[in-house]
Amino acid sequence: QVRLVESGGGLVQPGGSLRLSCAASGSVFSINDMGWYRQAPGKQRELVANITSGGTTNYAASVKGRFTISRDNAKNTVYLQMNSLKPEDTAVYSCNARIIYFSDYYGLNKKENDYWGQGTQVTVSS
Repeated sequence: QVRLVESGGGLVQPGGSLRLSCAASGSVFSINDMGWYRQAPGKQRELVANITSGGTTNYAASVKGRFTISRDNAKNTVYLQMNSLKPEDTAVYSCNARIIYFSDYYGLNKKENDYWGQGTQVTVSS
């Protein structure tokens, strides 16, 4: 019914930039908080940044000043602009969204749930 699809990962040299996108599709009514998480090999998943429906943002200390999260509510999409990338930013990046969706065919009922994207690999290496 509802899917999050990410794009924009890849291989980049240190100091380079990448922009990740994550779009929600399906029976979406509205989206509350959206965020990006990452998990490096052998490490726990960590929050990178999140953004409320009103646009309030929050960043991990390790990316503050280098990464920018934004969203386009009309497109149900969240973005992560990553600048000045470092090798330690290498990880699988996944988006998360708290989505209110239509739970029946006629759109008379709604439910709320957390959704995750499939993940996209970001590798920072020379």
